[in-house]
Amino acid sequence: MKKFNDKNFLLQTETAQELYHNHAAKMPIFDYHCHINPQQIAEDVQFENITQIWLYGDHYKWRAMRTNGVDEKYCTGKASDWEKFEKWAETVPHTIRNPLFHWTHLELKKFFGIEKILSPETAKEIWEECNKKLNTPEYSVRNIIRMANVHTICTTDDPVDSLEYHRQIKESDFEVAVLPAWRPDKAMAVENESVYNDYIHKLEEVAEIEISNFESLLTALDNRHRFFHENGCRLSDHGIETFYAEDYTNTEIENIFTKIRGGAELTETEILKFKSAMLYEFGIMDHSRGWTQQFHYGVIRNNSSRLYEKLGPDVGFDSIGDFEVAKPMAKFLGKLDSNNQLAKTILYNINPRDNELIGTMIGNYQDGSLPGKIQFGSGWWFLDQKDGMEKQMNALSNLGLLSRFVGMLTDSRSFLSYTRHEYFRRTLCNLLGNDVENGEIPKDMKLLGNMVENICFNNAKNYFNF
Repeated sequence: MKKFNDKNFLLQTETAQELYHNHAAKMPIFDYHCHINPQQIAEDVQFENITQIWLYGDHYKWRAMRTNGVDEKYCTGKASDWEKFEKWAETVPHTIRNPLFHWTHLELKKFFGIEKILSPETAKEIWEECNKKLNTPEYSVRNIIRMANVHTICTTDDPVDSLEYHRQIKESDFEVAVLPAWRPDKAMAVENESVYNDYIHKLEEVAEIEISNFESLLTALDNRHRFFHENGCRLSDHGIETFYAEDYTNTEIENIFTKIRGGAELTETEILKFKSAMLYEFGIMDHSRGWTQQFHYGVIRNNSSRLYEKLGPDVGFDSIGDFEVAKPMAKFLGKLDSNNQLAKTILYNINPRDNELIGTMIGNYQDGSLPGKIQFGSGWWFLDQKDGMEKQMNALSNLGLLSRFVGMLTDSRSFLSYTRHEYFRRTLCNLLGNDVENGEIPKDMKLLGNMVENICFNNAKNYFNF
């Protein structure tokens, strides 16, 4: 019987173990999409306790705690940090077979050297041991990043952000690259006219331009796009329900923008046309400066209106959606491709039914200009666990080139989540190891080892070319 979370965790064969320990484990981390706060890196924050670094902002854990019958005050409420940790410790034994059980114990082992199972019985001991280490200089944010062997971090930033903390980090002696990534979702979120107009006012201030029509809106956004580029950004990210590819005329878009700037509510058709125009223009901007564009699509957000009104977004009330995908995605990508303005693109689906769809879609727009120009993104959000990652890699292997995959990312708000890369790497090596043991691929360790190192780090480094 194998021991839980030992050095060969998830590695079922000798081949898998060799691939992981000799190749995957040593590679640096290129974390090209996350939601960590650059201010905390700039200020090299020292967290007071494990709750602050582990539970603040983690909607994965909050969902599990709520499901386990934990009151909201212990998730996002005013309970003390110890009380929140205690409730999480009560929940962890009930997460068996949920990826949270794996992530929790990988993080405790990796960063704190703790191999005990977190439970009500061990909570106090683990709390004290973690906090003792967190209160030493070796556990500042920057040192935790160093501990994880991180090479590059790309945060998620709105066009109106000042990027002051990115500049502060760059001017410091911190050797890890921390770069912004352009997330312009609010610039096309016209569902609520008052919220949208407030945003346009902020955009006017930072772009130092009066936005009186659609053309000036694009000018203001392009100014900010250039500003991001000057501050090291080479990557955009778009969180969309589905791809927007409605037919429209320039006159229609001008009229729609004038209408919403006047405070009028848009029709559903007008909303879709405007989003289609914006998504296309963002694609043009990205191509013009040689960026990579990412699309995270398919989530139904804020399903509990009661708790959304009380707590706001991103607190654990989102789920997988079932939107029509293939036709609008092909139409959007095809429009950019037909004009030779399709940037490097990464597509992330949240519904596993779309794995083969994406696996075939990316092959439509490869143009030979570089390996894997159009990428099938790693298992994301509800799919960033062993089963989801295996299904994503199997679909990519069957329909594309796994060897050209740019690999994993954390998509996290926690500095302890770098073990997501370890989890992915173990899963990747196990997948290949099983194929070797089954005689489906040759036991050429030079070939496979090089492939593993590329997927874990080299492909991303070469693809993004920061």
